[in-house]
Amino acid sequence: MSFRCKNEDRFSSLPEEILSHILSLMPTIFAVRTSILSKRWKYTWTFVTNLDLNDSQHICSLDWFLNFVDRVLELCKNSQVKVCRLYFTRFMVPKSSLSKWIDKAVKLNICELDINVQLFDLPLSLFTCKTLTNLKVFARYRNFGVLNVPPLVILPCLKTLDISVHSKRLVKAFRLINGCPVLESLSLLILPQEVGDYNFNIPTLKRLELRTNDFISRHRVVLNLPNLEYLYVDGMLGSNFVMEDLSSLVEAAVFFRDKTFKYPNPIDLLKGISGAKSLSLFHLTPHVPSDLPLSEFSNLKHLELKVCFNFQWLLVFQVLENSPGLEHLCIEEKKVGDSCWIEPESVPSCIHSNLRTMKIKNCMGGSVIYSF
Repeated sequence: MSFRCKNEDRFSSLPEEILSHILSLMPTIFAVRTSILSKRWKYTWTFVTNLDLNDSQHICSLDWFLNFVDRVLELCKNSQVKVCRLYFTRFMVPKSSLSKWIDKAVKLNICELDINVQLFDLPLSLFTCKTLTNLKVFARYRNFGVLNVPPLVILPCLKTLDISVHSKRLVKAFRLINGCPVLESLSLLILPQEVGDYNFNIPTLKRLELRTNDFISRHRVVLNLPNLEYLYVDGMLGSNFVMEDLSSLVEAAVFFRDKTFKYPNPIDLLKGISGAKSLSLFHLTPHVPSDLPLSEFSNLKHLELKVCFNFQWLLVFQVLENSPGLEHLCIEEKKVGDSCWIEPESVPSCIHSNLRTMKIKNCMGGSVIYSF
């Protein structure tokens, strides 16, 4: 029988690829600090597959941080970096430095790039990166959404794109989108300022999220997405929606705002997503009329409603009546004053035919679940 020494460092005896994988799971600044443990650890961090570079980890100064990132990217020895995360929330990193770092990440055959900065200047090399599969870019300054997109964009492997779009730069934004021939997931944070059209004609797209920090009522949104499975819309409901092809839609979520129903256009949106199997309608406010000319949701199996009950019972009944095949229902009350029950003229047909589960949340301070 053999006995291991109590002081044996079994962790350090692990293979190099396992150690580098473990270090890839932590912020890069912590991974680099392991180099002081021993000679065995001195260069282990240089083989990490993920780079998490952010200025929130007790950074003493901007100059120190700039030098640190330069050094990390210079010493990185992995032939392919899977993920590079550049989050700079404390310091205003010079655009030239950020551009240099992104260019270096491209040379490291980056797969996923996540950028969250105050200002940015994307290098031309990024727009022809052959290995990039996921790109997320967010600038906290309103006027810096999708800036310097070149005339030629070729991103042959990009499947996920998450960007902010400024109305004045719609042409550049869609130049970027159109340069992604296998794009499957697109998320846009729209920063409105002027009238513009959004024409989505992307045969490969499976997931689309449209968000805005403001209410938009002057845009035309055309959706020609034959393979789209999931759609999320927030804040664009006053826009003119033209649904050319949503034949594969499975799930949709719509976030309403108080101003939404001053315009008739949301009806077009609801009609366009009526073929979905799962539907979520959030924050139906007291301004939503209860006599909307809703389409029939013939395929709907799952329905989630977040409503203001003291104004919304009639609307709830109408939605249920238009969902004959509904099997699962979740209703969450957005409490405004005292709830006021309105007796329906008839029980929606789905309740006594197909409904299997019903969950009511925040009702009288609790939740109730019913199974049929």
